[in-house]
Amino acid sequence: MQSGNSSNVKSEMNSNPIMLADYPRAIVHVDGDAFFASVEQALTPSLRGRPVVTGMERGIIAAASYEARAIGIGRGIPLTKAKAMCPNLVILPSDYETYALYSKHMFDIMRTYTPEVEEYSIDEGFADITGMRRVFRSSYEEIAKRMQSDIHRQLGITVSVGLSLTKTLAKLCSKFRKPSGFTAVPGRFIHILLQKTPVEKVWGFGPQTSALLRKLGVNTAFDFTNRPEYWAEKLLGKPGRDIWHELRGNSIWKVNIEAKSKQATIIKSRTFVPASANRDLVHAELLANAEEAFAKARRLRLRPRTIGIVLRRQDFTHDGAEAKIDRAMISAEEAAPLIRRLFDTVFQEGALYRATMIVLGKLETAENEQLDLFENRPRIEAIRRLALAAEEINRRYRPDAVIPATLLFLKNEPESDRRIAPPRRAHAPADPRSQRRLAIPSMTLAC
Repeated sequence: MQSGNSSNVKSEMNSNPIMLADYPRAIVHVDGDAFFASVEQALTPSLRGRPVVTGMERGIIAAASYEARAIGIGRGIPLTKAKAMCPNLVILPSDYETYALYSKHMFDIMRTYTPEVEEYSIDEGFADITGMRRVFRSSYEEIAKRMQSDIHRQLGITVSVGLSLTKTLAKLCSKFRKPSGFTAVPGRFIHILLQKTPVEKVWGFGPQTSALLRKLGVNTAFDFTNRPEYWAEKLLGKPGRDIWHELRGNSIWKVNIEAKSKQATIIKSRTFVPASANRDLVHAELLANAEEAFAKARRLRLRPRTIGIVLRRQDFTHDGAEAKIDRAMISAEEAAPLIRRLFDTVFQEGALYRATMIVLGKLETAENEQLDLFENRPRIEAIRRLALAAEEINRRYRPDAVIPATLLFLKNEPESDRRIAPPRRAHAPADPRSQRRLAIPSMTLAC
């Protein structure tokens, strides 16, 4: 091995493979395979086996199925280029709310095997199943495989699963055989995994760090762990030392069961084509986003304390404004006067707009809400009852059975299809806990 360091460092390199008990800790990493595209294929079985991408609303690919990736189509590619590469490409608008529902159910399935689950991102998470062998009377490998199988059977999507002693090792394992792969590496085989892992594939090593390590002769994860601990810390600081320990099977980063998905904001945005300078139309588009944002807040039993708007122009520049709310609101009708004031401060006559956005911020739970003493309480309660009644009618019949009069402008527009939205919106469940429309059965503890 070539190294730019002194000979005393070379002499301290560990020449023997890492020797550990098989599973002092058992950490599972679940990683969704092309998650967004996989959800689309699960919802529409006719799309399975076909190249599918999402991102129609932005003109750039947000996610691509493995069939699309196989022909060189991936995230960030302009849709015009992708369509030229594959005329049969299926292009869909992103439906993040539905993806979030699938994500929630995926984590619910993981929690049927252990309460120690970390929601790392919308499509990946960790589970600590240490000590669960006695509970399920199964090996750790069998438990992890059952978790993977349950996700596929109940949700119709595939995930890749890694099992090892630490979060870093488990993440390496899940990436080892994608898609729909399963890799388990107990303590006595860690050195084999590390020898097969290029240093740039290690979780936490960015391009610059990887380039530096390669310059110093560290080409694989095994090369890195074969250096002494103080060398790793001196070169990369505490993060480098932590990674060194994690790769050697010493669990430093614990599974964090605190909900990372705690809702901080609700954002609703839609692009419309062609761009428009029509003040009423742009305002109506903004209110349509507000309707969706407040509907989601009601489902989550949350109330915003701030409202923000963003108007994006044809040249991709944008302006925005935000205001605090003196009292909690549960409907777009309550917020409409405030939204109008914000809109009037931002809208520029003659400018061409292509997208609007509503941001509900500083969300609080609905309990113990108090109205201002000077508010017209009967009117507020009437508005709220109306919003809830309209929501129930729309849930039972169709999404636009009852809409605010301000949105009739959009329905009556000759270009009424201008909003780029997921075509299945009518089939999405009205309640995140509802499983009827998605055909997802209730989860039960697998013992």
